[in-house]
Amino acid sequence: MRLHFQQNLEDIKRKVLRMGLMVEAIVDKAVNSLKEQNLELARTIIEDDDKIDMMDLEIEMDCIKLLALQQPLAKDLRTITTALKIITDLERMGDNAVNISKITLDIGKEPLIKPLIDIPKMAGIVQEMIRLSIDAFIKEDIYLAKKVAQMDQDVDEIYQRIIDELLDMIIKDPKITKQATKLMFVGRFLERIADHNTNICERIIYMVTGKLEEIN
Repeated sequence: MRLHFQQNLEDIKRKVLRMGLMVEAIVDKAVNSLKEQNLELARTIIEDDDKIDMMDLEIEMDCIKLLALQQPLAKDLRTITTALKIITDLERMGDNAVNISKITLDIGKEPLIKPLIDIPKMAGIVQEMIRLSIDAFIKEDIYLAKKVAQMDQDVDEIYQRIIDELLDMIIKDPKITKQATKLMFVGRFLERIADHNTNICERIIYMVTGKLEEIN
């Protein structure tokens, strides 16, 4: 019975890993579609998000079954509830990627008001956070979780730089306000993805130690 339980738990972890890879890919695709103004690529992101939503439901059902049939205690219970929390954050990251794709479609082929440098840089950090936070979950590595959470500060700094630059551009040329505002929202969506990663890291620490710890 115990061996069967562990096998099911490992299967859940593998599915969480797969979902994390899907979210990392959709964020990459969303930002690339904006940078390249590739509208066809942007349109595929909603379909990709549907697959993430289906994975979310599948893992949730697996967790519920394990809770109902095996009645795990202590550490195993924390692992299952952490998986449930992680997939919720991953699903919301996917929603933010969809929001970015909608902005891409809204801007369309209108010339970008500036070359996109900071937004792709911000996205690169966010993608690394996704990859490493899921790795920390699989390995139960609280030190890696803390390291990933600290990366959120880098994301916040770039986001503020984006806001400051775009506001300065608006002051100089109010005609660009509409697109500049949309690009600010892209930064905001990426910043929210980083926040969801921090949530994951805090849950990993709780899973391993049994203590809730807010990471600044």
